[in-house]
Amino acid sequence: MFKRNKNQVGNSAPALPGNHAAANNSSDAILQELAIDYMHDKKIRRRWKFFWFGLFALYVIATLLFASGGNGPAGYHKPHTALVELNGVIGAESGASADTINDSLRKAFESKQSKGVILRINSPGGAPVQSADINDEITRLRELFPDKPMHVVISDMAASGGYFVAVAADQIFANRSSIVGSIGVRMDSFGFVDAIKKYGIERRSMTAGKNKSIFDPFLPVKASQQRHIYKMLDQVHQHFIETVKQGRGERISDDPDVYSGLFWTGEEALGLGLIDAFGSLDYVARDVIGYKDIVDYTYRPNLLDQLSKDFGVAVGAGIANVISGQIKLQ
Repeated sequence: MFKRNKNQVGNSAPALPGNHAAANNSSDAILQELAIDYMHDKKIRRRWKFFWFGLFALYVIATLLFASGGNGPAGYHKPHTALVELNGVIGAESGASADTINDSLRKAFESKQSKGVILRINSPGGAPVQSADINDEITRLRELFPDKPMHVVISDMAASGGYFVAVAADQIFANRSSIVGSIGVRMDSFGFVDAIKKYGIERRSMTAGKNKSIFDPFLPVKASQQRHIYKMLDQVHQHFIETVKQGRGERISDDPDVYSGLFWTGEEALGLGLIDAFGSLDYVARDVIGYKDIVDYTYRPNLLDQLSKDFGVAVGAGIANVISGQIKLQ
């Protein structure tokens, strides 16, 4: 019988040196192809994830902007009464600055569908220059748009600078309980002269110019400096009086108390000619201007503006802290 060599036992075919390497190469190629396909799919899924996230973010931002009212009544194409709100203390850094109010008033007057403008005031007053700038702009816009009536509606109060603004309107309306008037000017400070003497505090103030420290609360008041301040206040007061007389004309009373800094209720103000009639916002829009639909043109920072502002403040504070820390370390 034919006997098989023991070295050949279990081997059905002779081994070929290249077969094993080819198999390995084929497996590596398949794995590599699978890895490439996986990474490609992952990249596509990541792109779609970013796309849907961005779309969702845009939706949220649009919703917030819509909810916050944006910066104006864009898209309102029906005849209406335009409203601008003046709330709070009038000042360059406040929400009732001349820049903000005047920009809102310009938009209200320039709108082709606004048939009249109402400035609703609720203000105790503020900076004379800011108040005068708003008054001047109202006067200019009334001349530019002579067929578009402009009225003021006083809410809780229009005192001092608030009334300074109001007299530029065609008519002034108020509630019987509104506070109106306070035609005067003031400058406030404190005096600590006796206090620093009592506690042995030494005042150190170095100036160039003998009047540079005028109105310093730690120094005694000099008569010459006091006269200068009163002269300045009288000039501003006279400007206020002239503006009121120009705006109100013969409607204003010649009672000297009107210009003394006193203020009155709306009921008393009507008798003094400080206002023309009693009336609310809705009443003036509906029965005086003749268009009951009211569109608010008041500029109000939307949520995105506020977030940007807050972010800028936070970044600025962070940089300042870093710089401050570096200086301290040095």
